[in-house]
Amino acid sequence: MTPFPAVFLDRDGTLNADIGYLWQWTDWRWLPGIPESLVRLKEAGLKLIVVSNQAGIAKGLYSPADVTELHRQANQDLLTKWNLTLDGLYFCPHHPDYEKCDCRKPAPGLILRAASEHNIDLKISYLAGDKLSDVQAGLAAGLKPYLVRTGHGLLEEPLCPPEITIARDLNEVADLILANFSRN
Repeated sequence: MTPFPAVFLDRDGTLNADIGYLWQWTDWRWLPGIPESLVRLKEAGLKLIVVSNQAGIAKGLYSPADVTELHRQANQDLLTKWNLTLDGLYFCPHHPDYEKCDCRKPAPGLILRAASEHNIDLKISYLAGDKLSDVQAGLAAGLKPYLVRTGHGLLEEPLCPPEITIARDLNEVADLILANFSRN
């Protein structure tokens, strides 16, 4: 079977408002235009995979089950309102100060796991995130990364290597990807 292209997406600050330690659906807010951009990417033939660091789990602020439920509700909202589902939602539950792992961005572990489980060709795939650690994970996995200026993006922009494309938001990333993307 031919591998699929994908867009790997950071969650907080890229898809939804970053309020810090988000785990309840009542606090979730899609950033403007994001569901519509996800629909455009999916209709073009790209898989959509969320990869998110969730240190709040290690801090005891919420559980893995809470994050899984939040992701289920986000997917249900997309399905109900936009007839769309995300192909995968992955998160790292570890804290960088006292747990070593290969899944916390900037490590590419979540991306590599998702690529294996979803038959994704990393050489023709992308990543969008609002932090340098997102960009670094994308580069380590062989993706074309984009830094968005939403969330922490404006503060992180000066830290990015000069070859990284900076975009206003995920809507602009979708425009850039789709301008040159062909599934053929």
